[in-house]
Amino acid sequence: MSKHGLSAPERTTTTDQAREAILRAILDGRIPSGSPLRLQQLADDLGMSMMPIREAIRHLEATGIIEVERHRGARVRPLSDDDLADTYFTRIMLEGTLVRQAAFSVDDTVASDAMQALDAQQLALQLGDRTAARIAHEKFHFTIYRAADLSWLMRSIGPTWQNSERYRAHALADEAGVAVRRTEHESILAACVARDPDRAVHALQEHLLATVQGIDPAIADRIRERLAVHGR
Repeated sequence: MSKHGLSAPERTTTTDQAREAILRAILDGRIPSGSPLRLQQLADDLGMSMMPIREAIRHLEATGIIEVERHRGARVRPLSDDDLADTYFTRIMLEGTLVRQAAFSVDDTVASDAMQALDAQQLALQLGDRTAARIAHEKFHFTIYRAADLSWLMRSIGPTWQNSERYRAHALADEAGVAVRRTEHESILAACVARDPDRAVHALQEHLLATVQGIDPAIADRIRERLAVHGR
């Protein structure tokens, strides 16, 4: 067992594989917030040379998940109240645009794929497989967002989505909360199927705010105040 509980990918020679393995460990909480990232340790854990590890760290630094300080090396960027507020406000603004556009385009195939992702998430949570649940959750949202056919905006949401997963992991401990999140997801999808963009945006906003509310109600209030200023 490696220090961080990392599992090596099937092929261990590329930067992309190193990046995905390290990112999964961060998002799943196996490498906690604020943890230093020792390149040699990561290389040993993954059975890789140092070169793909260095490149992977550079790529992850560009997303904001990792920060690198001169003479101190890399570490997972710490969680904070300000970062939580900024992350979810940004998600509401960007993903709100995507879900609004998607509400004009969601068809039976998209709706079916999204519901299958929700079912997969629920099953994974019942089995205690947090990684599979996280992947299914992402599939649900992104299945809807891709229907918007806004490729550049889709590319733009990646960093904030990934950063939010580090906070969302704390909300999954509450079984009752998980059931509520399922209902919220279904409300987003139902609004899109009904071709009601305003309701879809509202459902998404309330869903994201509910997640923050479960982490820190004061931060949720801060986000609501910012949204009110922006007229959302």
